Amino acid sequence: MFDVDAIRAQFPILGREVNGKPLVYLDNGASAQKPRVVIDAMTRMYESEYANVHRGLHYLSNVATDHYEGVRGKIARFLNAGSEDDIILNSGTTEGINMVSYGWAAPRMEAGDEIVLSIMEHHANIVPWHFLRERQGVVLKWVDTAADGSLDPQAVIDAIGPKTKLVAVTQMSNVLGTLVDVKAICAGAHAKGVPVLVDGSQAAVHLPVDVQDIGCDFYAITGHKLYGPSGSGAIFVHPDRMREMRPFLGGGDMIREVGRDAVTYNDAPMKFEAGTPGIVQTVGLGVALDWMMDVGMDNIAAHEAGLRDYAQDRLHGLNWLQVQGNAPGKGAIFSFTLDGPAHAHDISTVLDKKGVAVRAGAHCAMPLMDHLGLTATCRASFGVYNTTAEVDALVDALELCHELFA
Repeated sequence: MFDVDAIRAQFPILGREVNGKPLVYLDNGASAQKPRVVIDAMTRMYESEYANVHRGLHYLSNVATDHYEGVRGKIARFLNAGSEDDIILNSGTTEGINMVSYGWAAPRMEAGDEIVLSIMEHHANIVPWHFLRERQGVVLKWVDTAADGSLDPQAVIDAIGPKTKLVAVTQMSNVLGTLVDVKAICAGAHAKGVPVLVDGSQAAVHLPVDVQDIGCDFYAITGHKLYGPSGSGAIFVHPDRMREMRPFLGGGDMIREVGRDAVTYNDAPMKFEAGTPGIVQTVGLGVALDWMMDVGMDNIAAHEAGLRDYAQDRLHGLNWLQVQGNAPGKGAIFSFTLDGPAHAHDISTVLDKKGVAVRAGAHCAMPLMDHLGLTATCRASFGVYNTTAEVDALVDALELCHELFA
Protein backbone atom coordinates (compact mmCIF):
# COMPACT_ATOMS: atom_id res chain seq x y z
CA MET A 1 0.00 0.00 0.00
CA PHE A 2 1.29 3.45 -0.91
CA ASP A 3 1.89 5.57 2.21
CA VAL A 4 2.97 9.10 1.31
CA ASP A 5 3.93 9.90 4.91
CA ALA A 6 6.26 6.91 4.98
CA ILE A 7 7.70 8.01 1.64
CA ARG A 8 8.28 11.55 2.90
CA ALA A 9 10.07 10.27 5.99
CA GLN A 10 12.77 8.85 3.71
CA PHE A 11 13.72 12.29 2.33
CA PRO A 12 15.73 14.23 4.95
CA ILE A 13 15.43 17.60 3.23
CA LEU A 14 11.64 17.59 3.44
CA GLY A 15 11.84 18.12 7.18
CA ARG A 16 13.49 21.53 6.91
CA GLU A 17 11.98 25.01 6.89
CA VAL A 18 12.47 27.80 4.35
CA ASN A 19 11.87 31.37 5.45
CA GLY A 20 10.34 30.07 8.65
CA LYS A 21 7.81 27.92 6.77
CA PRO A 22 7.75 24.17 6.13
CA LEU A 23 9.40 23.44 2.80
CA VAL A 24 6.90 22.71 0.03
CA TYR A 25 9.14 21.45 -2.76
CA LEU A 26 7.38 21.74 -6.13
CA ASP A 27 10.41 22.01 -8.41
CA ASN A 28 10.67 18.31 -9.20
CA GLY A 29 10.57 18.94 -12.95
CA ALA A 30 13.98 20.59 -12.62
CA SER A 31 15.49 18.16 -10.12
CA ALA A 32 14.03 15.80 -7.52
CA GLN A 33 15.16 15.40 -3.91
CA LYS A 34 17.06 12.29 -2.81
CA PRO A 35 15.95 9.56 -0.39
CA ARG A 36 18.15 8.57 2.52
CA VAL A 37 19.04 5.25 0.89
CA VAL A 38 20.67 7.07 -2.05
CA ILE A 39 22.53 9.51 0.19
CA ASP A 40 23.79 6.67 2.40
CA ALA A 41 24.89 4.53 -0.55
CA MET A 42 26.92 7.36 -2.05
CA THR A 43 28.46 8.22 1.32
CA ARG A 44 29.38 4.57 1.86
CA MET A 45 31.02 4.42 -1.58
CA TYR A 46 33.21 7.41 -0.80
CA GLU A 47 33.99 6.28 2.74
CA SER A 48 34.80 2.63 2.23
CA GLU A 49 34.31 1.35 -1.34
CA TYR A 50 35.77 3.93 -3.70
CA ALA A 51 38.34 3.26 -6.40
CA ASN A 52 38.49 3.74 -10.14
CA VAL A 53 36.56 1.13 -12.10
CA HIS A 54 37.72 -1.44 -14.69
CA ARG A 55 41.20 -2.91 -15.05
CA GLY A 56 42.25 -2.20 -11.45
CA LEU A 57 42.33 -5.85 -10.33
CA HIS A 58 42.81 -4.85 -6.68
CA TYR A 59 40.03 -5.41 -4.17
CA LEU A 60 38.54 -1.91 -4.04
CA SER A 61 38.59 -1.54 -7.80
CA ASN A 62 36.75 -4.84 -8.16
CA VAL A 63 34.15 -3.78 -5.59
CA ALA A 64 33.62 -0.41 -7.27
CA THR A 65 33.44 -2.03 -10.70
CA ASP A 66 30.82 -4.53 -9.52
CA HIS A 67 28.69 -1.73 -8.06
CA TYR A 68 29.10 0.46 -11.13
CA GLU A 69 28.51 -2.19 -13.79
CA GLY A 70 25.54 -3.55 -11.85
CA VAL A 71 23.69 -0.32 -12.59
CA ARG A 72 23.56 -1.10 -16.31
CA GLY A 73 21.30 -4.08 -15.62
CA LYS A 74 19.13 -2.04 -13.25
CA ILE A 75 18.53 0.56 -15.94
CA ALA A 76 17.75 -2.16 -18.46
CA ARG A 77 15.12 -3.58 -16.08
CA PHE A 78 13.74 -0.13 -15.32
CA LEU A 79 13.23 0.56 -19.04
CA ASN A 80 12.54 -3.08 -20.01
CA ALA A 81 15.36 -3.03 -22.53
CA GLY A 82 16.13 -6.28 -24.29
CA SER A 83 19.66 -6.42 -22.90
CA GLU A 84 21.91 -4.45 -20.58
CA ASP A 85 24.20 -4.08 -23.59
CA ASP A 86 21.56 -1.69 -25.02
CA ILE A 87 22.34 0.80 -22.21
CA ILE A 88 25.05 3.45 -22.51
CA LEU A 89 25.89 5.09 -19.20
CA ASN A 90 26.49 8.83 -19.22
CA SER A 91 25.98 12.08 -17.30
CA GLY A 92 22.33 12.54 -18.30
CA THR A 93 19.93 13.22 -21.14
CA THR A 94 21.91 16.14 -22.57
CA GLU A 95 24.98 13.98 -23.11
CA GLY A 96 22.85 11.14 -24.43
CA ILE A 97 21.15 13.22 -27.11
CA ASN A 98 24.43 14.88 -28.10
CA MET A 99 25.90 11.40 -28.44
CA VAL A 100 23.17 10.51 -30.94
CA SER A 101 23.67 13.81 -32.77
CA TYR A 102 27.42 13.40 -33.14
CA GLY A 103 27.69 9.64 -33.25
CA TRP A 104 24.65 8.56 -35.26
CA ALA A 105 23.05 11.52 -37.05
CA ALA A 106 26.05 13.56 -38.20
CA PRO A 107 27.66 10.78 -40.28
CA ARG A 108 24.45 10.00 -42.18
CA MET A 109 22.85 13.41 -42.75
CA GLU A 110 23.52 15.97 -45.45
CA ALA A 111 22.16 19.38 -46.47
CA GLY A 112 18.39 19.27 -46.91
CA ASP A 113 17.82 16.22 -44.73
CA GLU A 114 15.16 16.78 -42.07
CA ILE A 115 14.70 16.17 -38.37
CA VAL A 116 11.11 16.35 -37.10
CA LEU A 117 10.65 17.92 -33.65
CA SER A 118 7.68 18.95 -31.56
CA ILE A 119 7.42 22.56 -30.43
CA MET A 120 7.44 21.29 -26.82
CA GLU A 121 11.01 20.05 -26.82
CA HIS A 122 13.50 20.95 -24.11
CA HIS A 123 16.62 22.71 -25.35
CA ALA A 124 18.55 19.47 -24.76
CA ASN A 125 16.49 17.97 -27.59
CA ILE A 126 16.81 21.04 -29.80
CA VAL A 127 20.31 22.49 -29.62
CA PRO A 128 22.16 19.29 -30.71
CA TRP A 129 20.03 19.32 -33.87
CA HIS A 130 20.77 23.00 -34.41
CA PHE A 131 24.42 21.98 -34.50
CA LEU A 132 23.60 19.83 -37.53
CA ARG A 133 21.57 22.65 -39.05
CA GLU A 134 24.49 25.07 -38.67
CA ARG A 135 27.25 22.70 -39.74
CA GLN A 136 25.61 20.41 -42.28
CA GLY A 137 22.53 22.24 -43.55
CA VAL A 138 20.04 19.88 -41.89
CA VAL A 139 16.47 21.23 -41.76
CA LEU A 140 14.50 21.27 -38.49
CA LYS A 141 10.81 20.63 -39.09
CA TRP A 142 8.47 21.65 -36.25
CA VAL A 143 5.09 20.22 -35.23
CA ASP A 144 2.89 22.48 -33.09
CA THR A 145 0.63 21.49 -30.21
CA ALA A 146 -3.14 21.91 -30.18
CA ALA A 147 -4.81 24.67 -28.17
CA ASP A 148 -5.01 22.44 -25.08
CA GLY A 149 -1.30 21.60 -25.28
CA SER A 150 -1.81 18.09 -26.66
CA LEU A 151 0.34 16.73 -29.47
CA ASP A 152 -1.41 14.71 -32.17
CA PRO A 153 0.84 11.75 -33.01
CA GLN A 154 -0.58 11.69 -36.53
CA ALA A 155 0.55 15.28 -37.03
CA VAL A 156 4.09 14.17 -36.22
CA ILE A 157 3.82 11.20 -38.57
CA ASP A 158 2.37 13.39 -41.33
CA ALA A 159 5.33 15.77 -40.99
CA ILE A 160 7.68 12.97 -42.05
CA GLY A 161 8.73 13.38 -45.67
CA PRO A 162 11.16 11.68 -48.05
CA LYS A 163 14.06 13.73 -46.66
CA THR A 164 13.27 12.99 -42.98
CA LYS A 165 16.06 11.08 -41.29
CA LEU A 166 14.97 11.25 -37.62
CA VAL A 167 12.06 12.11 -35.35
CA ALA A 168 13.08 13.50 -31.94
CA VAL A 169 10.25 13.97 -29.46
CA THR A 170 9.62 14.17 -25.73
CA GLN A 171 7.37 11.66 -24.00
CA MET A 172 6.24 14.28 -21.49
CA SER A 173 6.54 18.05 -21.76
CA ASN A 174 8.53 19.60 -18.95
CA VAL A 175 6.40 22.77 -19.26
CA LEU A 176 2.87 21.60 -19.99
CA GLY A 177 2.95 18.08 -18.58
CA THR A 178 1.55 16.85 -21.90
CA LEU A 179 1.93 13.08 -22.29
CA VAL A 180 2.81 12.14 -25.86
CA ASP A 181 1.80 8.89 -27.54
CA VAL A 182 5.34 8.01 -28.52
CA LYS A 183 4.38 4.41 -29.28
CA ALA A 184 2.08 5.57 -32.09
CA ILE A 185 4.75 7.95 -33.36
CA CYS A 186 7.35 5.18 -33.42
CA ALA A 187 5.03 2.84 -35.30
CA GLY A 188 4.16 5.50 -37.87
CA ALA A 189 7.75 6.66 -38.30
CA HIS A 190 9.11 3.14 -38.65
CA ALA A 191 6.49 2.41 -41.32
CA LYS A 192 8.22 5.20 -43.26
CA GLY A 193 11.69 3.91 -42.43
CA VAL A 194 12.53 6.71 -39.98
CA PRO A 195 14.10 6.12 -36.53
CA VAL A 196 12.77 7.85 -33.40
CA LEU A 197 14.58 9.34 -30.43
CA VAL A 198 12.47 9.80 -27.29
CA ASP A 199 13.45 12.25 -24.56
CA GLY A 200 12.31 10.41 -21.44
CA SER A 201 13.66 12.87 -18.88
CA GLN A 202 10.25 13.81 -17.51
CA ALA A 203 8.21 10.72 -18.29
CA ALA A 204 10.48 8.06 -16.79
CA VAL A 205 10.08 9.39 -13.25
CA HIS A 206 6.29 9.55 -13.40
CA LEU A 207 5.11 6.37 -15.15
CA PRO A 208 6.28 2.89 -16.15
CA VAL A 209 8.43 2.87 -19.30
CA ASP A 210 8.83 -0.10 -21.65
CA VAL A 211 11.14 0.76 -24.52
CA GLN A 212 10.39 -2.53 -26.28
CA ASP A 213 6.68 -1.79 -26.23
CA ILE A 214 7.25 1.83 -27.29
CA GLY A 215 9.44 0.61 -30.14
CA CYS A 216 11.84 3.57 -30.04
CA ASP A 217 15.39 3.59 -31.36
CA PHE A 218 16.79 5.83 -28.61
CA TYR A 219 15.43 6.66 -25.13
CA ALA A 220 17.29 9.09 -22.88
CA ILE A 221 16.97 9.46 -19.10
CA THR A 222 18.66 11.63 -16.50
CA GLY A 223 19.41 10.60 -12.93
CA HIS A 224 18.78 13.81 -11.03
CA LYS A 225 15.08 13.76 -11.91
CA LEU A 226 14.82 10.09 -10.91
CA TYR A 227 15.58 10.75 -7.22
CA GLY A 228 19.24 10.08 -7.99
CA PRO A 229 22.29 12.36 -8.16
CA SER A 230 23.15 14.92 -10.79
CA GLY A 231 25.81 13.88 -13.27
CA SER A 232 24.21 10.47 -13.83
CA GLY A 233 22.05 9.08 -16.61
CA ALA A 234 21.81 6.72 -19.53
CA ILE A 235 20.49 6.26 -23.02
CA PHE A 236 18.88 3.14 -24.43
CA VAL A 237 20.01 2.48 -27.97
CA HIS A 238 18.39 -0.20 -30.12
CA PRO A 239 21.02 -2.75 -31.22
CA ASP A 240 20.53 -1.86 -34.90
CA ARG A 241 21.23 1.80 -34.18
CA MET A 242 24.10 0.91 -31.83
CA ARG A 243 25.86 -0.87 -34.70
CA GLU A 244 25.49 2.26 -36.84
CA MET A 245 26.96 4.67 -34.28
CA ARG A 246 30.49 5.93 -34.23
CA PRO A 247 32.18 6.90 -30.94
CA PHE A 248 31.34 10.35 -29.62
CA LEU A 249 34.26 10.73 -27.18
CA GLY A 250 37.74 9.23 -27.36
CA GLY A 251 39.84 8.14 -24.41
CA GLY A 252 40.31 5.33 -21.95
CA ASP A 253 37.93 2.36 -21.63
CA MET A 254 36.39 2.81 -25.09
CA ILE A 255 39.39 1.20 -26.80
CA ARG A 256 41.01 -2.22 -26.98
CA GLU A 257 44.36 -1.22 -28.48
CA VAL A 258 46.00 2.07 -29.40
CA GLY A 259 49.07 2.35 -31.61
CA ARG A 260 50.87 5.07 -33.48
CA ASP A 261 48.95 4.42 -36.67
CA ALA A 262 45.73 2.72 -35.60
CA VAL A 263 43.14 2.28 -32.87
CA THR A 264 40.85 -0.67 -32.16
CA TYR A 265 37.61 0.21 -30.39
CA ASN A 266 35.98 -1.72 -27.58
CA ASP A 267 32.66 -3.49 -28.01
CA ALA A 268 29.44 -1.56 -27.47
CA PRO A 269 28.29 -0.16 -25.12
CA MET A 270 31.81 0.38 -23.70
CA LYS A 271 32.78 1.80 -27.08
CA PHE A 272 30.72 4.88 -26.21
CA GLU A 273 31.91 5.38 -22.62
CA ALA A 274 35.25 7.17 -22.69
CA GLY A 275 37.26 8.17 -19.65
CA THR A 276 36.68 7.82 -15.94
CA PRO A 277 32.90 7.89 -15.45
CA GLY A 278 30.79 9.38 -12.68
CA ILE A 279 31.27 6.26 -10.57
CA VAL A 280 29.55 7.27 -7.36
CA GLN A 281 26.84 9.22 -9.18
CA THR A 282 26.02 6.19 -11.30
CA VAL A 283 25.90 3.92 -8.26
CA GLY A 284 23.55 6.43 -6.64
CA LEU A 285 21.32 6.31 -9.72
CA GLY A 286 21.16 2.53 -9.47
CA VAL A 287 20.06 2.74 -5.84
CA ALA A 288 17.46 5.37 -6.75
CA LEU A 289 16.04 3.10 -9.47
CA ASP A 290 15.93 0.18 -7.03
CA TRP A 291 14.05 2.44 -4.63
CA MET A 292 11.55 3.52 -7.30
CA MET A 293 10.96 -0.04 -8.46
CA ASP A 294 10.43 -1.12 -4.83
CA VAL A 295 7.82 1.61 -4.38
CA GLY A 296 6.33 0.53 -7.70
CA MET A 297 6.01 2.66 -10.81
CA ASP A 298 2.28 1.95 -11.00
CA ASN A 299 1.91 3.16 -7.41
CA ILE A 300 3.89 6.31 -8.17
CA ALA A 301 1.81 7.00 -11.26
CA ALA A 302 -1.47 6.51 -9.37
CA HIS A 303 -0.39 8.80 -6.52
CA GLU A 304 0.70 11.54 -8.90
CA ALA A 305 -2.50 11.21 -10.95
CA GLY A 306 -4.45 11.94 -7.77
CA LEU A 307 -2.25 14.98 -7.09
CA ARG A 308 -2.71 16.15 -10.67
CA ASP A 309 -6.49 15.92 -10.49
CA TYR A 310 -6.64 17.69 -7.13
CA ALA A 311 -4.27 20.43 -8.30
CA GLN A 312 -6.24 20.92 -11.51
CA ASP A 313 -9.44 21.45 -9.55
CA ARG A 314 -7.83 23.90 -7.14
CA LEU A 315 -5.85 25.87 -9.70
CA HIS A 316 -8.68 26.10 -12.21
CA GLY A 317 -10.83 27.54 -9.43
CA LEU A 318 -8.62 30.65 -9.45
CA ASN A 319 -10.15 32.71 -12.25
CA TRP A 320 -7.21 35.13 -12.28
CA LEU A 321 -4.69 32.32 -12.88
CA GLN A 322 -3.84 31.25 -16.41
CA VAL A 323 -2.71 27.60 -16.57
CA GLN A 324 -0.89 26.64 -19.75
CA GLY A 325 -1.85 23.28 -21.19
CA ASN A 326 -4.74 21.04 -20.22
CA ALA A 327 -4.20 17.96 -22.36
CA PRO A 328 -6.05 14.80 -21.31
CA GLY A 329 -3.93 12.51 -19.16
CA LYS A 330 -1.19 15.07 -18.63
CA GLY A 331 1.39 14.69 -15.88
CA ALA A 332 1.36 16.56 -12.58
CA ILE A 333 3.14 19.60 -14.05
CA PHE A 334 1.48 23.03 -14.09
CA SER A 335 2.84 26.16 -15.74
CA PHE A 336 0.94 29.35 -15.03
CA THR A 337 0.84 33.13 -15.06
CA LEU A 338 -1.28 35.62 -13.13
CA ASP A 339 -3.49 38.25 -14.67
CA GLY A 340 -1.94 41.65 -14.18
CA PRO A 341 1.60 43.01 -14.06
CA ALA A 342 3.30 40.30 -12.00
CA HIS A 343 6.23 38.62 -13.76
CA ALA A 344 6.89 34.93 -13.16
CA HIS A 345 9.97 35.86 -11.15
CA ASP A 346 7.85 38.09 -8.89
CA ILE A 347 5.39 35.28 -8.31
CA SER A 348 8.16 32.79 -7.55
CA THR A 349 9.72 35.20 -5.04
CA VAL A 350 6.46 35.62 -3.14
CA LEU A 351 5.85 31.86 -3.12
CA ASP A 352 9.35 31.31 -1.78
CA LYS A 353 8.59 33.59 1.17
CA LYS A 354 5.81 31.12 2.02
CA GLY A 355 8.22 28.17 1.75
CA VAL A 356 6.86 27.05 -1.65
CA ALA A 357 9.59 26.21 -4.18
CA VAL A 358 8.59 26.53 -7.84
CA ARG A 359 10.56 27.36 -10.99
CA ALA A 360 10.20 30.57 -12.99
CA GLY A 361 11.42 31.32 -16.50
CA ALA A 362 11.31 29.77 -19.95
CA HIS A 363 12.13 26.28 -18.59
CA CYS A 364 14.65 25.62 -21.38
CA ALA A 365 11.77 25.62 -23.86
CA MET A 366 11.96 28.94 -25.69
CA PRO A 367 10.28 27.73 -28.91
CA LEU A 368 7.30 26.61 -26.85
CA MET A 369 7.19 29.95 -25.03
CA ASP A 370 7.14 31.73 -28.38
CA HIS A 371 4.34 29.44 -29.53
CA LEU A 372 2.35 30.29 -26.38
CA GLY A 373 3.02 34.01 -26.76
CA LEU A 374 4.85 34.17 -23.42
CA THR A 375 8.33 34.97 -22.19
CA ALA A 376 8.12 33.09 -18.89
CA THR A 377 5.82 31.14 -16.59
CA CYS A 378 5.91 29.74 -13.09
CA ARG A 379 5.93 25.97 -12.94
CA ALA A 380 4.81 23.73 -10.10
CA SER A 381 5.87 20.14 -10.71
CA PHE A 382 4.93 17.32 -8.36
CA GLY A 383 6.71 14.15 -7.31
CA VAL A 384 6.23 10.98 -5.32
CA TYR A 385 6.50 12.71 -1.92
CA ASN A 386 4.12 15.61 -2.54
CA THR A 387 0.68 15.80 -0.90
CA THR A 388 -2.69 17.45 -1.39
CA ALA A 389 -1.87 19.61 1.64
CA GLU A 390 1.05 20.99 -0.37
CA VAL A 391 -1.32 21.76 -3.24
CA ASP A 392 -3.35 23.76 -0.73
CA ALA A 393 -0.19 25.55 0.42
CA LEU A 394 0.55 26.48 -3.20
CA VAL A 395 -2.95 27.85 -3.69
CA ASP A 396 -2.77 29.84 -0.46
CA ALA A 397 0.52 31.39 -1.58
CA LEU A 398 -0.93 32.19 -5.00
CA GLU A 399 -3.87 33.94 -3.39
CA LEU A 400 -1.39 36.12 -1.52
CA CYS A 401 0.29 36.92 -4.85
CA HIS A 402 -3.07 37.91 -6.30
CA GLU A 403 -3.69 40.26 -3.37
CA LEU A 404 -0.27 41.84 -3.75
CA PHE A 405 -0.28 42.28 -7.53
CA ALA A 406 -3.96 42.81 -8.40
